[in-house]
Amino acid sequence: MKVVTVHLPEAYLEAIDELVKRRLYPNRAEAIRMAVRDFIKEEARSSE
Repeated sequence: MKVVTVHLPEAYLEAIDELVKRRLYPNRAEAIRMAVRDFIKEEARSSE
């Protein structure tokens, strides 16, 4: 897996941390990976 550095608004990070706190994701990285995955799937679906 590659490492990518991104800059996020504080509000996004707080929202991600809340999801992790609620145990919906094990950590920030996994929450972001799932968000990117879902975004890519949606974009692929909308471009068909």
